[in-house]
Amino acid sequence: MAAANFSCPIPIEQYPTVLLAHGGGGKLMQQLIGQMFAPAFATQGKSPNQHDSVALTIPNGKIAFTTDSYVIQPLFFPGGDIGSLAIHGTVNDLAMSGARPLYLSVSFILEEGLPMKTLWYVVQSMQRAARRAGVQIVTGDTKVVDRGKGDGIFINTSGVGVIEHDQAIAPHSVCSGDVIILSGDLGRHGIAIMAKREGLSFETTIKSDSAPVHEPVLAMLEAGVELHCLRDLTRGGLASALNEIAATAGVTMQIEEELISVPEDVQGACEILGLDPLYVANEGRFIAIAPFHCAEQAVQIMRRYDPKAECIGTVLGRSDRPLGRVTLQSRIGATRILDLLSGEQLPRIC
Repeated sequence: MAAANFSCPIPIEQYPTVLLAHGGGGKLMQQLIGQMFAPAFATQGKSPNQHDSVALTIPNGKIAFTTDSYVIQPLFFPGGDIGSLAIHGTVNDLAMSGARPLYLSVSFILEEGLPMKTLWYVVQSMQRAARRAGVQIVTGDTKVVDRGKGDGIFINTSGVGVIEHDQAIAPHSVCSGDVIILSGDLGRHGIAIMAKREGLSFETTIKSDSAPVHEPVLAMLEAGVELHCLRDLTRGGLASALNEIAATAGVTMQIEEELISVPEDVQGACEILGLDPLYVANEGRFIAIAPFHCAEQAVQIMRRYDPKAECIGTVLGRSDRPLGRVTLQSRIGATRILDLLSGEQLPRIC
């Protein structure tokens, strides 16, 4: 748990934990909003909107809009926490449309009895993450549920971004001959959560890769790279993301195991736990599918942000299966089908 920049503004000696009254619309709720949330999320000297809606200035053109909810357990983990994760996740969802993230809303569902200091650490983390990503938190909401009904804190964020290009970045744009590019190594977020949750100790502390990824995406677009599809590798990891795209596009994809970077400590942890790193969640990784003639330029730009970015496979053509097909060529030359899992290897990771 990272230290806050300064002491919590709520009088801890009077209200050491969240009370139902903090969500009741009265003085305690106004105190929580006015003294904790509003100052932390203020941008350009202005506090987030406390009206029922907010008026936004959007540049001319298309916008992207997304929403997501975060219920991760534990709340704090090596490399991040539920607050920074909520910002990164929504920023990254916007980036997968090639959008420049601009505005976020934040809604908290708090459990009665949540330590006020814990909430303050989360709020401070969100403030830092939003500043790093260059987005403004402009509106929000707070609800408090009975003790035992909320698991501490849940966060919902929605995001708005502007699309400054005219490309159709979506699965239906994927076609034969396209190259699949991975932005970095795999598996650190899921294993970091598993280790913290289960109290597992490894030789090194595995840290989550949670981070915003909009900068390399925008850099590729500004350089004129043609992008057919983008997808962040969250729940279900790389294999699930590829299967989802292949199913929508109706294509066959093949990736090469030896080109996929998995940190040695993550690989070892997966072997001990019986997990496949290709299905382990990430929170700061994405794939870009681009035509062959743009692949080298795309990789070079992505390597400015992560030297482990690499072309890992290709789109072979139309699939003979209704839901597409993804195959993996192993290090020994064998080929196997990568299918969707029937469930999650690790729940509550975002």
